[in-house]
Amino acid sequence: MTIKLRSITNYQWVCLLYIAVAAFCFFYKFRPEHYNNYLIFKGVYYHTKAQTNLYAYYPKEYGDSNHYGPVFSLIVAPFAVLPDSWGFFLWSIVNAIVLVWVIHLLPLAENRKMLILLFCVMEFANAEHYIQFNPIITAFILLSFILIEKKQDGWATLFIVLGTLVKLYPIAGLTFYLFSKNKPKFILSTVFWTVIFLTLPMLISSSGFIMQSYKDWYISLHEKNQMNEVLNSAQDMSVMGVFRALFHNPDLPNLPFLGGAVLIFGAALLRKNQYVSLKFRMQVLCSALLMVVLFSTGSEHPTYIIAVTGAVIWVFMQPQPFTNANVIYLVLLVLITGLGLTDACPKYLREEWVVKYVMKAWPCIFVWARISYELILKDFTTEELQDEKYFQDPLPVLVS
Repeated sequence: MTIKLRSITNYQWVCLLYIAVAAFCFFYKFRPEHYNNYLIFKGVYYHTKAQTNLYAYYPKEYGDSNHYGPVFSLIVAPFAVLPDSWGFFLWSIVNAIVLVWVIHLLPLAENRKMLILLFCVMEFANAEHYIQFNPIITAFILLSFILIEKKQDGWATLFIVLGTLVKLYPIAGLTFYLFSKNKPKFILSTVFWTVIFLTLPMLISSSGFIMQSYKDWYISLHEKNQMNEVLNSAQDMSVMGVFRALFHNPDLPNLPFLGGAVLIFGAALLRKNQYVSLKFRMQVLCSALLMVVLFSTGSEHPTYIIAVTGAVIWVFMQPQPFTNANVIYLVLLVLITGLGLTDACPKYLREEWVVKYVMKAWPCIFVWARISYELILKDFTTEELQDEKYFQDPLPVLVS
């Protein structure tokens, strides 16, 4: 039987584009000394089994060091036990499939989801090029929100806890507790999954080693954050990093910025009368996706798949997504955030402007400021987000 290409919709072509990007990045990177991050990930599994420090440097195995939590050893295990070629290839493809699938679950029309995927593909390519876990981290945050909307708090908290114990960012999902219709279940399931995922790595190691590894993880993250707070860092692509660069002052403290962000986000969440609006709740989701990146000194080039997904979802959930302002946001997200640190940007502009002034973060900061303004002042109860009944339908079998 032959497949007629005409039978494939534009939306399906865009979904296939993600698979193609993942495959291309694999073939481009699968050369000696070009897939270092995958070797680090693979090493987490083997070092957990061998009970050797997960956060030490192993120059004979790979460059740099691991910064993921001990439970990551179980996530990477199915790939780590395969030959590098197959493990790395499947890792890339799974990142694509998971992100596309979760975006497909969003309560938006198909053409809007297609545009979300299109405008996120550059950042997805950046994450895949650097062999990162960030596309799945993005999916974890999105999925926790969707499942809470489906009143499946037990599954939602699974992804919040698992993601947090891998890379902290999904802790933003705890915000969605406010939208839960069964708060006791949310709390109990959070405790349950925390116990499960804290102890699960002990199945391939020992209790003493795993508990020590959590202490080592905290130390490694603390040291990493201190190293990031310098000018022209490859990380610290955050609001704080922008101001440090603009004022040429690496000693600017994080606390005032973090405190301001908490006050702004908190002011929005105090508007409990707006919780009835799905659009308000989704805009909180978009803000959370942006904030975990914009206010983290560990944010780097491939981390921005998380923030850009939030920004682009916000644009395309609008009744009129192609207003003049939104078009400007989209252009900046593609040209500066997506392409600014790649070879597509002229070297002079890249080094003297984009890198020097941490401009990758700027478009996301602009969008976050707009989202925050609306969350605090706009009345969402008078608007309707299309396809709101979507959340009343059963989810696919994979998470039922």
